[in-house]
Amino acid sequence: MKLQLTHLRLLVSNYKDAFLFYRDLLGLDVDWGDEETGYAEFSTGSIQLAVLKKEFMSQIIPNQLSSFYSQDKTSLIFAVDNVDEVYQRLKDHNANVVAPPTDRLDWGIRTAHFRDPDGNLIEVYTNLGIVS
Repeated sequence: MKLQLTHLRLLVSNYKDAFLFYRDLLGLDVDWGDEETGYAEFSTGSIQLAVLKKEFMSQIIPNQLSSFYSQDKTSLIFAVDNVDEVYQRLKDHNANVVAPPTDRLDWGIRTAHFRDPDGNLIEVYTNLGIVS
């Protein structure tokens, strides 16, 4: 049996804020759902990003809510053309910034980190073009 990752699904406490964050602030295209459906899928280019009300998943898997209160079990990583532009846009919209743009020479990338409205850790990065 071969597994193929098709979605990252975030179980969120405030669905509407999460939906608006990914659609309006990050500018992801919506493939399914809207701000009222409780579930939506966003096109990211290679795999789908989905957001789901925690309550919906708890109806499918009993006691699911209790296991999602610890922080940073996952991090969403997005490649962008310009980390500084994305950082400034998020900062201008009062996003929860964790770390400003930083060159990570050992990794060959420039990164910035922030959290979405539900506290999920997000990294945006761009390649520095350094050849070792």
